[in-house]
Amino acid sequence: MRAAFPACLLAVLAWAVSTEGKVVGKDDAGFAECDVFFYQQAAPGGFPGEQVAKICQKYSREPRFATLYSTQEKIPLYSAFRYSEGGPSGDEERWLVEPQIDDPGNGLEEMMPEAEITDAVDHLGRNQALREDYADSGYERGTLNPSSLHKDDHQVATHTLTNAVPVSPPFQELWHWEVENLVRQGLAPHCQNGKDLYLLSGAVPSAVKVKDKVAVPKFLWLAACCDNGAETWSVGFIKEAGVESRLEDLTVEALEKKFPAGVELFKNNCGQDRQDPKKLETVLHSVKEVRAKEPELSVKTATPSKHTDAAESGFLKKLFHFIISPLLKLLKFAFHLVIQLVKCVWHLLMYLVHKVIEAVYTFIKGIATVLLDIFISVAQVGVSILNGIAKNIYNVLMVTYRILSVPVNLILDIVSFPLYTLGAIPAVLQDIASGIGGMFLLAIDATTNLVKGLNYVVSYLAKKILPTTAF
Repeated sequence: MRAAFPACLLAVLAWAVSTEGKVVGKDDAGFAECDVFFYQQAAPGGFPGEQVAKICQKYSREPRFATLYSTQEKIPLYSAFRYSEGGPSGDEERWLVEPQIDDPGNGLEEMMPEAEITDAVDHLGRNQALREDYADSGYERGTLNPSSLHKDDHQVATHTLTNAVPVSPPFQELWHWEVENLVRQGLAPHCQNGKDLYLLSGAVPSAVKVKDKVAVPKFLWLAACCDNGAETWSVGFIKEAGVESRLEDLTVEALEKKFPAGVELFKNNCGQDRQDPKKLETVLHSVKEVRAKEPELSVKTATPSKHTDAAESGFLKKLFHFIISPLLKLLKFAFHLVIQLVKCVWHLLMYLVHKVIEAVYTFIKGIATVLLDIFISVAQVGVSILNGIAKNIYNVLMVTYRILSVPVNLILDIVSFPLYTLGAIPAVLQDIASGIGGMFLLAIDATTNLVKGLNYVVSYLAKKILPTTAF
């Protein structure tokens, strides 16, 4: 939100050079924002990885379709797009080129009219086709993603030389009529009016080249994949260039066999495990009805025209180009400027509301924090007071106990003295009796031992003095 308002101002200043195309870097995965035009956002696999440019075709900064462009053959290999109901084609066809294909370092990150960048791009036309490559060639610029399948400024986005291949005027008329009617009447009605329909349209280059530069297609092809989440169906179409035959329908698997080995147009073969044969049969029936109709072609089919510089230099076209066209651009710029200003005001209001909400939140958070801190401090003071009172009560009780314990012990000692004294008399008498008895026994033992000693002495003397025989 903080960066939205400055970004909005930058968007207003940069609108005049609105992005109409973006060359995706080789190291980038997919086609950037244009991945949404591929089934499951996965580009077809198996196509050349060298000498090609991945282009996210954008107009008014909005992605419109994706193109894989061959810088070797100077034609697109395929364009991926979605059906948008279509509308009447505008009178103005402003063909654009992509500066970054020829000069990646020029800083022009958009598709622009060739006349406006001739002096600003080095080697212009080295890797892509230009208007002069079609002039006086007998070939028309046939778009892979037809403008008739889109409306409003989406149609303008299809008028790019990176979306065009050289075909004969009758072929171009028939191709565009068939693709428009097949998609609008045969495919889209069976896929929620195109809501879940993914379309691929491509060209396979031949060895024939216009002015030894732009490859003429060997055949053009169209592939469709519908997936509504529950069931899927897919179908392919092919048409040989230079042959005024109708588009031939075939399975996507059969169409893939027309390419070099390894080409996969739709991821997981457009949900092959969920495909409904009955639904596909209904779709093919609608396709058959469209193919049975007679094409409504313009006089241009019978009278081929050439895109020459002389044909485009008429007075009315010059008048439109130099007077009306700038006025229309000015009106368009003013309209977009108003839109951008409204967006800026909206972003500014959102920014201010965000700041007010952020300030209120910060204020409430600060008040809550202060109140919580006060509550915690009061609780801590209360606990400290209670703890101090408890300690003081404990100290008083201990002092009282010590004071009272001194006389109590003295009284107990005094009271217990007679008891101790009387209790000691029997023990003393017992000790005296034991002493007297011991003395008496000692006297008896001494007398007995004296008699025994005298008897021994008399016996010994008698043995020595008197003859032995007398005994």
